[in-house]
Amino acid sequence: MDIKLKSGLKVKIKEVSLDERDEMLDSVEYQFNKKGEPAGVKMMHSTITKWLRLGLEGDASDGFIKKLSFEDRTEIFLKMQERLLVGEGKASD
Repeated sequence: MDIKLKSGLKVKIKEVSLDERDEMLDSVEYQFNKKGEPAGVKMMHSTITKWLRLGLEGDASDGFIKKLSFEDRTEIFLKMQERLLVGEGKASD
């Protein structure tokens, strides 16, 4: 899946295996505020880097990732989450 970021950069998200998907989803640990509402992700930088390495098609090297702005990395991470969570919570027939 090709995505165009707000910055204009285009990246491609690859099809990941079920094992890779589970590894990615298991690496996210959410933080919640006192009301129980999502307030962020613990260890955000290492989590996002892991997702980029596993989920980007093509170059996911240190050099490429370091060139991305924090906003670009976050936007890619959020798009990947949307894609991987499609179908979550739906009972199967």
